[in-house]
Amino acid sequence: MLEAGVFGGHYFKGNISEYPSNWFKKAKINDNYFDVNLNYFNVKAGLSMDEWVAKGWIFQEDPLGWFQWYCRYSMGRRNLKMDKIQIQRWKNFGPRHIGGIKKNCRKNDLECRRKQRQALLQWAYNPFI
Repeated sequence: MLEAGVFGGHYFKGNISEYPSNWFKKAKINDNYFDVNLNYFNVKAGLSMDEWVAKGWIFQEDPLGWFQWYCRYSMGRRNLKMDKIQIQRWKNFGPRHIGGIKKNCRKNDLECRRKQRQALLQWAYNPFI
Protein backbone atom coordinates (compact mmCIF):
# COMPACT_ATOMS: atom_id res chain seq x y z
CA MET A 1 0.00 0.00 0.00
CA LEU A 2 2.74 2.46 0.93
CA GLU A 3 4.64 1.70 -2.26
CA ALA A 4 1.50 2.04 -4.39
CA GLY A 5 0.66 5.43 -2.90
CA VAL A 6 -1.88 6.14 -0.16
CA PHE A 7 -2.98 9.07 2.00
CA GLY A 8 -1.07 11.58 -0.08
CA GLY A 9 2.14 10.17 1.37
CA HIS A 10 1.47 12.01 4.61
CA TYR A 11 -0.24 9.52 6.88
CA PHE A 12 2.53 9.05 9.44
CA LYS A 13 3.59 12.70 9.39
CA GLY A 14 7.24 11.72 9.75
CA ASN A 15 6.82 9.32 12.66
CA ILE A 16 7.68 5.87 11.29
CA SER A 17 10.12 4.62 13.92
CA GLU A 18 7.82 1.92 15.30
CA TYR A 19 7.41 0.23 11.91
CA PRO A 20 9.80 -2.02 9.97
CA SER A 21 12.15 0.08 7.87
CA ASN A 22 11.66 -2.18 4.85
CA TRP A 23 8.04 -0.94 4.64
CA PHE A 24 9.40 2.44 3.60
CA LYS A 25 12.18 1.57 1.16
CA LYS A 26 9.93 2.21 -1.86
CA ALA A 27 7.09 4.00 -0.07
CA LYS A 28 5.70 7.20 -1.49
CA ILE A 29 6.13 9.46 1.54
CA ASN A 30 6.00 13.19 2.15
CA ASP A 31 6.67 14.08 5.78
CA ASN A 32 5.69 17.73 5.30
CA TYR A 33 2.29 17.76 3.63
CA PHE A 34 -0.39 15.77 1.78
CA ASP A 35 0.54 15.40 -1.90
CA VAL A 36 -2.26 14.04 -4.09
CA ASN A 37 0.34 13.11 -6.72
CA LEU A 38 1.69 10.46 -4.35
CA ASN A 39 -1.66 8.64 -4.35
CA TYR A 40 -1.84 5.78 -6.83
CA PHE A 41 -4.92 7.18 -8.57
CA ASN A 42 -3.80 10.84 -8.16
CA VAL A 43 -7.02 11.78 -6.37
CA LYS A 44 -7.85 12.70 -2.80
CA ALA A 45 -10.01 10.03 -1.23
CA GLY A 46 -11.34 10.15 2.27
CA LEU A 47 -12.08 12.70 4.92
CA SER A 48 -9.83 14.98 6.94
CA MET A 49 -8.57 14.09 10.41
CA ASP A 50 -11.00 16.64 11.87
CA GLU A 51 -13.88 14.85 10.17
CA TRP A 52 -12.62 11.47 11.44
CA VAL A 53 -12.55 12.85 14.99
CA ALA A 54 -16.04 14.34 14.64
CA LYS A 55 -17.40 11.00 13.45
CA GLY A 56 -15.83 9.13 16.39
CA TRP A 57 -13.44 7.14 14.21
CA ILE A 58 -10.30 8.08 16.13
CA PHE A 59 -9.44 6.12 19.25
CA GLN A 60 -6.83 6.71 21.93
CA GLU A 61 -5.06 3.44 21.08
CA ASP A 62 -4.43 4.51 17.47
CA PRO A 63 -4.67 8.31 17.24
CA LEU A 64 -3.88 8.32 13.51
CA GLY A 65 -6.84 6.08 12.72
CA TRP A 66 -7.65 2.84 10.97
CA PHE A 67 -4.44 2.48 8.99
CA GLN A 68 -2.32 2.91 12.11
CA TRP A 69 -4.37 0.15 13.74
CA TYR A 70 -3.93 -2.00 10.60
CA CYS A 71 -0.16 -1.55 10.61
CA ARG A 72 0.12 -2.40 14.28
CA TYR A 73 -2.25 -5.37 13.89
CA SER A 74 -0.20 -6.70 10.98
CA MET A 75 2.91 -6.46 13.19
CA GLY A 76 1.21 -8.69 15.78
CA ARG A 77 -0.36 -6.29 18.26
CA ARG A 78 -3.70 -7.50 19.59
CA ASN A 79 -6.29 -5.44 21.42
CA LEU A 80 -9.55 -7.36 21.47
CA LYS A 81 -11.77 -4.28 21.80
CA MET A 82 -10.05 -2.30 19.06
CA ASP A 83 -9.58 -5.32 16.81
CA LYS A 84 -13.31 -6.01 16.88
CA ILE A 85 -14.18 -2.38 16.10
CA GLN A 86 -11.63 -1.93 13.32
CA ILE A 87 -12.20 -5.30 11.65
CA GLN A 88 -15.92 -4.52 11.54
CA ARG A 89 -15.22 -1.10 10.01
CA TRP A 90 -13.07 -2.79 7.37
CA LYS A 91 -15.78 -5.35 6.62
CA ASN A 92 -18.37 -2.57 6.28
CA PHE A 93 -16.23 -0.49 3.94
CA GLY A 94 -15.23 -2.88 1.19
CA PRO A 95 -18.39 -4.46 -0.16
CA ARG A 96 -20.27 -1.22 -0.85
CA HIS A 97 -17.35 0.33 -2.71
CA ILE A 98 -16.45 -2.82 -4.60
CA GLY A 99 -20.11 -3.13 -5.55
CA GLY A 100 -20.18 0.45 -6.80
CA ILE A 101 -17.21 -0.15 -9.06
CA LYS A 102 -18.51 -3.45 -10.38
CA LYS A 103 -21.94 -1.95 -11.07
CA ASN A 104 -20.72 1.21 -12.79
CA CYS A 105 -17.40 0.37 -14.43
CA ARG A 106 -16.13 -1.95 -17.11
CA LYS A 107 -13.72 -4.54 -15.74
CA ASN A 108 -10.17 -3.15 -15.40
CA ASP A 109 -11.23 0.38 -16.38
CA LEU A 110 -9.00 2.07 -13.81
CA GLU A 111 -10.14 5.53 -14.91
CA CYS A 112 -13.65 4.75 -13.70
CA ARG A 113 -14.36 5.75 -10.09
CA ARG A 114 -10.77 6.59 -9.26
CA LYS A 115 -11.75 8.11 -5.91
CA GLN A 116 -13.50 4.92 -4.88
CA ARG A 117 -10.53 2.86 -6.05
CA GLN A 118 -8.11 5.03 -4.07
CA ALA A 119 -10.29 4.63 -1.00
CA LEU A 120 -10.33 0.85 -1.44
CA LEU A 121 -6.53 0.83 -1.65
CA GLN A 122 -6.35 2.89 1.54
CA TRP A 123 -8.55 0.31 3.25
CA ALA A 124 -6.35 -2.61 2.12
CA TYR A 125 -8.75 -3.82 -0.55
CA ASN A 126 -7.79 -4.61 -4.13
CA PRO A 127 -8.79 -1.57 -6.23
CA PHE A 128 -7.85 -3.24 -9.54
CA ILE A 129 -11.23 -4.81 -10.25
